[in-house]
Amino acid sequence: MAVATERSLSMVNAVGEAMRQAMEADPTVIVMGEDVVGGAGRGGSKENAMGGSFGATKSLYPLFGGTRVRDTPISEAGFVGAGVGAAAAGLRPVVDAMWADFTGLAFDQIYNQAGKMSYMFGGQVRLPLTIRVAMGSGLSAAAQHSGTLYAIYTHLPGIKVVVPSTPYDAKGLLLEAIFDDSPVLFFEHLKLYVAKGPVPQDPYRIPLGVAEVRRAGSDVTIVAIAAMVGRALEAAELLAGEGISVEVIDPRTLSPLDEETILGSVERTGGLVVVDESPPHCSVASEIAAVVGEKAFDSLNGPVRRVTAPHTPVPFSPSLEEAYAPSVQAIVDAVRTIC
Repeated sequence: MAVATERSLSMVNAVGEAMRQAMEADPTVIVMGEDVVGGAGRGGSKENAMGGSFGATKSLYPLFGGTRVRDTPISEAGFVGAGVGAAAAGLRPVVDAMWADFTGLAFDQIYNQAGKMSYMFGGQVRLPLTIRVAMGSGLSAAAQHSGTLYAIYTHLPGIKVVVPSTPYDAKGLLLEAIFDDSPVLFFEHLKLYVAKGPVPQDPYRIPLGVAEVRRAGSDVTIVAIAAMVGRALEAAELLAGEGISVEVIDPRTLSPLDEETILGSVERTGGLVVVDESPPHCSVASEIAAVVGEKAFDSLNGPVRRVTAPHTPVPFSPSLEEAYAPSVQAIVDAVRTIC
């Protein structure tokens, strides 16, 4: 791993750097998606590259050209299917599908093809495919551009699911995902794109399936996902003023899920709150609660509490959207009920 540095990057720039370094290291890594090149691919100068909806791929076309950085038609089924075929043929495609909500248009390609192909051919085919998507509420992007959807893909065998919460993790996890031989859905929260943090300049990888303890504590465990990690840490700080010691765990990947770290924490603290910016039915929060209920029931001093979004689409109205996502106060209240 690279030596620590004080250099600070936003998450979107950390993601872009990870793709660039992967492409520099391996000529089989390619990038495709709508507007990953943009204006530069239509006769404009290389400096005019749009770089996708959020600019993450802006630096790639000038460096690697149109053979390895490809704009695609507006057809998720088409370009995700092309990514599946390219991966099966020996490339390592990174597909920018823009928004998590759009993956439904390529669900057959993801679920029936990418997730199953290696199994159906007895492991003779590798599928090193990475699909990047933006997700989450907070920018008034409305119902069709703000869903999380990671629970859907966590449910599917053969697909790995990554949910970074910091720029450092985003870079290391994306590099690991690109060089993993399995299909990976990489979920980047909209609210975190501008968040800055220390990111080493040299390439490094973070193993999938390893959680991070963001704050140590002894009275209750909070497992929080993506942007909810920051809110859980805020809640933990407030609760510390009341004498309640909270341990905050960031799973970082949902499939594979680091059950060992979660269970070990609950065995020490005796309580669990799961914070998940998704509707509650059949959610990741429900899965984590079930795992702890099955494997650490005797350690619990009370019921597991879930703090989730309501069972509705994400509203457009800023005030309603603010009420939609789990708040710091809701997390604090949930912890108080079991402490």
